[in-house]
Amino acid sequence: MSKPSTAFVQDDYQIPDHPLHETVKGLLAQRYGAARIPGISGLNDTLEHLLAHRSVRRYLPRPVSDQTLEFLVAAAQSAATSSNLQLWSVVTVADPERRRELAKVAGGQAHVAQSPLFLVWLADLHRVSEIADRRGTSKGGIPYLETFLSAVVDTALAAQNAVVAAESLGLGTVYIGAVRNQPNRVAEILSLPPNVFAVFGMCIGWPDPEIQTAIKPRLPQEVVLHRDVYRSVENHLRSLEVYDREVIAFQRRTKSSSQKSWTEKAAESIATVQALGGRHVLRDELLARGVGLE
Repeated sequence: MSKPSTAFVQDDYQIPDHPLHETVKGLLAQRYGAARIPGISGLNDTLEHLLAHRSVRRYLPRPVSDQTLEFLVAAAQSAATSSNLQLWSVVTVADPERRRELAKVAGGQAHVAQSPLFLVWLADLHRVSEIADRRGTSKGGIPYLETFLSAVVDTALAAQNAVVAAESLGLGTVYIGAVRNQPNRVAEILSLPPNVFAVFGMCIGWPDPEIQTAIKPRLPQEVVLHRDVYRSVENHLRSLEVYDREVIAFQRRTKSSSQKSWTEKAAESIATVQALGGRHVLRDELLARGVGLE
């Protein structure tokens, strides 16, 4: 059986006509384009949920139960963690006034105040620092970048596990990176102690069926998948041109306010200090929070 000419390294396996397989095939087509679907075997519900991910910002006025929240935290705690230190915590914010203040920090994003469940995920070095104090041991490793980076990675892994778990239950989610706009203000709102940093927020709720959120196309795999050695952008210019056209077409289909290509937007995001949205002072704010970066 001849293999199609494609950017993917494909198996000879052909996706059969089965409801789950057809669903996955459709999801892959939305991610990469119908002409570049990779062959794959062993399809399952987990793959379907992962491939179907999309950001959801409009929710039904239906609460998310405490039981569900605890299940999501259990999924988060099942993620990998560096040396089992578990250097993260999460705050669920129910108080309307705190929600409104966090929405202001996040640039007025209405879903921060309106979503049924709002979580703030924290890189938490306070807990282990307090344990060291109680045990009478030194804390010479706390003020180093590696320790902080481990906490941020732990936080991200845990949060993504929670997202996958939420989506498997039919919930929708969206990350809110804009809580990093004003770390000290967020710390004030949530009464965070020193050595704790809000990495991102997360809205969770039952998606409003009246708002059909589309699956956003991603970069072609040959741009992000390197084999043995890193290959620079010069090797992928054609693929990036194709992707730019797909992104613009997606924006037109979804009536997005942006009509910029991906490469244009990516370049603009690092063009100036102003493009960082005020986060150029993040290092100073981290130091003020007691987070060391030596």
